[in-house]
Amino acid sequence: MKLHLVHVPLDMHAFNRWAGERELFRRGTFDAGYAFHILLSSMFGKGVLQPFRLFSSERRRKAALYGYSGSDQSELKEQAAAVAPPDCEAVVDPRRLRSKPMPAQFEGGERLGFDLRLRPVRRVRSDVHDPQLGSSLKRGSEVDAFRLELIRRFPVEPGEQTVSGAEAGVTRQSVYTEWLSERLGDAASVERCELAAFRRTRAIRGENGGPEGPDAILHGTMTVAREDEFVRVLRKGVGRHRAYGYGMLLLRPPGRRAPGR
Repeated sequence: MKLHLVHVPLDMHAFNRWAGERELFRRGTFDAGYAFHILLSSMFGKGVLQPFRLFSSERRRKAALYGYSGSDQSELKEQAAAVAPPDCEAVVDPRRLRSKPMPAQFEGGERLGFDLRLRPVRRVRSDVHDPQLGSSLKRGSEVDAFRLELIRRFPVEPGEQTVSGAEAGVTRQSVYTEWLSERLGDAASVERCELAAFRRTRAIRGENGGPEGPDAILHGTMTVAREDEFVRVLRKGVGRHRAYGYGMLLLRPPGRRAPGR
């Protein structure tokens, strides 16, 4: 499978102007991932540069976006030259794109560090009472994996006091690590995982907004198990909302081995 890591320099002032002109603010909420999904799809085609990750600071005008693609920088520039709207090119100058080919495969047993922004959610399989809401979560609802784990492990009846994660001995980091391991499947095993950052953000999906949910960054080390599957995970991304700035598995040098390994 052909895979390239693409670097996209950005002017965030131009991006914010573009998003405002496109009326991408919904009820006072702005989702940069949703806006970049529209921008990148308009310039290169839907899913061509995906998954991706935005690196920006509120105080800085310059930013960068990284993404995986089956196309290299020359092919992306050609595509943009043919179809990209002029207002999009004011945000992303195709001439400044850079890319590098990723390995065709990784060796089984190879240790790799990772940096991953994700939205660790699960779908509710059947109606379940949520004491935090004071009502039921309906089947199919998208819920924070940590919150759902507490509800499943320690169900309470309406009117009863909610059990906290600290009281239950369950941490957000441990739940998200298990969630990640499930989604990596046979591709890799997680050796170490740290919850580096967490917040809750509201997603924008279409005209009517979208759900609020967990927005987490995990750092750690993993070991490649199946070479072919691992490259597919890089290309596809991890978890839901991969088209909107989540799920890009950025590789880093591995951390030190734990004692006894």
